[in-house]
Amino acid sequence: MSSYPYPPLIPGDPREVADRVAEALAAAWQELEDSRLSVLARILAGGGHWRLAHVLATIEEYKQAITEFSARVDEEAQAFVSRQLPYLYEQGAERVQLPDGGPFTWTKAHSDALQSLAADSYGDFLRRSQEAQRMAEVWYRIARQAARETVPRTATGGTTALQAAKKLADRLGGRGLNYVIYRNGARVPVRAWAESATLAKSAVAYNSGTLNRAVEAGVRFMQVFDGSGCGWTSHDDPDKANGTVRTVEEAAEQPIAHPRCLRAFGPRPDLGDL
Repeated sequence: MSSYPYPPLIPGDPREVADRVAEALAAAWQELEDSRLSVLARILAGGGHWRLAHVLATIEEYKQAITEFSARVDEEAQAFVSRQLPYLYEQGAERVQLPDGGPFTWTKAHSDALQSLAADSYGDFLRRSQEAQRMAEVWYRIARQAARETVPRTATGGTTALQAAKKLADRLGGRGLNYVIYRNGARVPVRAWAESATLAKSAVAYNSGTLNRAVEAGVRFMQVFDGSGCGWTSHDDPDKANGTVRTVEEAAEQPIAHPRCLRAFGPRPDLGDL
């Protein structure tokens, strides 16, 4: 495995950061898959080294790849939630122009809100990586069991080493890991999932900063700025969002409508209690 090639994440434009995070996570997933394919290729090309101890040692290298994969995903997720999310939350809070004119400060309420956002975001990345890790560990266990069942047979004269190697490789094919599986069974390329998830978490953090700053100032209503065709709860919701006025509670429940949502909020202190 090569050393981790990505420099520390620098907070900034959500799309640039999402692209950076997606590229890093996709690379980690791909390197894990490359390691699996390398194990298969080396088993098939075992030649004179076709012995159980050698095959098991080759498979064992994949376990180290799983450990490195987990560490890399964790590193990238930690960087995103500890650097980008606080930056965007603060940006969203600072854009709010309120009658009190006071600057934004990190009160306990804001810190608590950010901590909740960070935990949710990190948990999402972690759940996806743990699923990939689980799949990888299943493959590792199957590979070891298949090797123990297949390799000893070459000593009985029933099959050649090359035939046994091909049989084992056939059993261990498939099970690719460079995608994310949703609950409905859909398989999404890791890069597309990571970019979408990062953009969604970024938008929620920015809007949460805006909304919580407005609440702090006693504002009860927010004006919604969104794509002209975007619905309130989803892109296709007939309840169109752009230009509408919603309570801060409604806005907090629906900070975005979908992962690449353009939604933003502006405080309306002039509306009072309506």
